[in-house]
Amino acid sequence: MSDPYATLGISRSATEKDIKSAYRKLAKELHPDRNKDNPNATERFSKATHAYDLLSDKDKRARFDRGEIDADGNPTNPFAGMGGGGFGARPGQQGGFRPEDMQGYSQEGMDLGDIFEGLFGGGMGGARARPGAGMGGGFGGGMGGRRPPPPSKGADIQYRLKISFTDAASRADQRITLSDGKTIDLKLPAGVEDGTQMRLKGKGQQGPGGPGDGLVVISVDSHPFFRRDGDDVRLDLPITLDEAVGGAKVKVPTVDGAVMLTVSPGSGSGKVLRLKGKGFSKKNGTRGDQLVTLEIDLPEAGSDDMTELAKRLEGWKDGSGPRNKLGM
Repeated sequence: MSDPYATLGISRSATEKDIKSAYRKLAKELHPDRNKDNPNATERFSKATHAYDLLSDKDKRARFDRGEIDADGNPTNPFAGMGGGGFGARPGQQGGFRPEDMQGYSQEGMDLGDIFEGLFGGGMGGARARPGAGMGGGFGGGMGGRRPPPPSKGADIQYRLKISFTDAASRADQRITLSDGKTIDLKLPAGVEDGTQMRLKGKGQQGPGGPGDGLVVISVDSHPFFRRDGDDVRLDLPITLDEAVGGAKVKVPTVDGAVMLTVSPGSGSGKVLRLKGKGFSKKNGTRGDQLVTLEIDLPEAGSDDMTELAKRLEGWKDGSGPRNKLGM
């Protein structure tokens, strides 16, 4: 039986704030969603939660500190002071145990049915099952205060859903097939990214307390020419020399489909143009942008286009000094 103070890593003089802070730190570190392949972490998370439940309750904590209850919240010695033999008669008393002998002892959280059944060999009949039966009425029901834990739910089932880069950016609906063969359509959450998890209530394995959940882990595929930069999408856009010099309207791909983009006259390689709202969704529901970097694409050496370009530039020299800023 572990000490709840040791479980949370705090001293017995810890304040309520210290208790809450210690539990939050452990919960963040040991939460099952972050330790799916580590059953030891899940067990430690459960113990930390149990310790916090006890110590965050002022009355339970005080009773534990006084030694009246143990770390599980059970009385440490429910029969203390009843006589050397437990149910033996007090000095001068005839007839052994009487219900009124229990006066003064806390009944909260005590379930003595198994103890009585063992001591009396089942002789109590229906006293354990029927409140008030046997032992002078009222005793059986009063002492059975602790309820059994609720039946556990079934295990969670994990699914991996691979989606395209453009679907992730535009939050296109996705269809997934569950373990029972049924299919459902999913609406991707705002701010979706590679590794995002979605919880499907009641889509896990069946258990005594109902079904567990389905856990969908999103995997975002790469793209041949788009790349993600935070909530923005980046694209390197090739343009011809005449488009860069004279300006042009060119068609540009986006995650939502092609759009027309205006290239201003005199645009050089490296210039970045912004397309508003063509990026990934943010957690607040808005979207990032698409950043288009222009790259002047010259004809291949030896091609007819390069030969024609060379003829047109023959005798012309660019005197703008593009390397002057480098001290060259």
